[in-house]
Amino acid sequence: MRYVLNTLYLITLLAAAPWLLWVALRRGKYRRGWGAKLLGRVPRSTGEDEVIWFHAVSAGEVNLLVPLVAAWRVRYPHWTVCISTTTRTGYDLARERFSTLSVFYCPLDFSWAVSAALRRVRPTLLILAELELWPNLIAAARRQRVRVAVVNGRMSDRSLRGYRRLRLGVARMLCSIDVLAVQTEEYRSRFIALGARASAVHVTGSVKFDGAQTDRQNPATRRLATLAGIAPGERVFLAGSTQRGEELAAIETYQRLRTRYPELRLILVPRHPERFPEVAELLDRSGLCWARRSTLPDVPLPVEAVLLVDRVGELGAWWGTAQIAFVGGSLGRRGGQNMIEPAAYGAAVCFGPNTRNFRAVVSALLRCEAAVVIRNRAELERFVERCLVDPAYGQALGARAQQLVGENLGATVKTIDLLGQLPGLVPPQTGRSTVAAA
Repeated sequence: MRYVLNTLYLITLLAAAPWLLWVALRRGKYRRGWGAKLLGRVPRSTGEDEVIWFHAVSAGEVNLLVPLVAAWRVRYPHWTVCISTTTRTGYDLARERFSTLSVFYCPLDFSWAVSAALRRVRPTLLILAELELWPNLIAAARRQRVRVAVVNGRMSDRSLRGYRRLRLGVARMLCSIDVLAVQTEEYRSRFIALGARASAVHVTGSVKFDGAQTDRQNPATRRLATLAGIAPGERVFLAGSTQRGEELAAIETYQRLRTRYPELRLILVPRHPERFPEVAELLDRSGLCWARRSTLPDVPLPVEAVLLVDRVGELGAWWGTAQIAFVGGSLGRRGGQNMIEPAAYGAAVCFGPNTRNFRAVVSALLRCEAAVVIRNRAELERFVERCLVDPAYGQALGARAQQLVGENLGATVKTIDLLGQLPGLVPPQTGRSTVAAA
């Protein structure tokens, strides 16, 4: 099976090579980490301690790992922890979030690359975040007697349809996973229907609730609010994790409302850093006064200026400045982004109708009347204006959202407890390993 997969991967990589080269030259993406990606040349683990390898594809999954890694290190302080990611954005954020740990690019799912990486890392346990199911990686881990677990697992309608087409291979892969810690009963049923062992699939809830900050007075948010010159009485409308088209909707909404509501401020946080110049051009064409986050505090922010946050990893703290929040990736086909963070701060949250990646969270928010679905720019404007005209409406939305987050805490502890029940995972009492440079 591995040879078939290797062949398919090679064909795909060769077919995509011109596009990858163009993007690398034009946008600076896909330039780094090829030794790790193609040959498995990741940092070596040395010493005698047990090693746990967490893998997160990009920034969202990296943030998801923060409470899990912290809880694991408290419970198993003598284990060595390393983090891998797939994207440049995820890698840069992981280096920031886990500055004392080994961070590297995960090898592509070629059998030789994943086998080499596993030999160099020597993990006892491999943790895959959400839905990072790579057949060669999982098979190589089993051959090297590495236990494999999926945490915060989810299975969207789209993923379910895709996996059903490959049912036999998927069933074999899922059966070899020791633990699948999933977010909901629905996801548990889907994994089992695809061939996972029922005894291995457990509902733990969403770890993203545990990672969310609820205190608007936290140091990071206070520092950013001061940096942006947000004054008492101002109402911040923040459009975060946005995709193409969503920034324009937020800009036009702000343009139509700012004259009648001078207390309104707009902050834009695009999802992908390579789109920062594109959004900057939109703001230039709008005629609005605006500034980049990266210029602060060197260049003072003009009064009433729109702020473009062109820094990776700050969105979680910026949500704490907002009274009104639009969560992007939801008006197009992306499938939504994390709406738990603004909900935890008690912001009045809205998002588009396409939120398949957060189906369970969205259902809970809507069931509690703690968020609103908007379908276009006109509905976004009506939502923002209602929150401005009737502050009590927005405050009630936010209070219900914050309460929901509080009621769903605890997935991290459940997940760590579940992993700790795997045979042989007893933390060593002495010694500490280190991770050498590749």
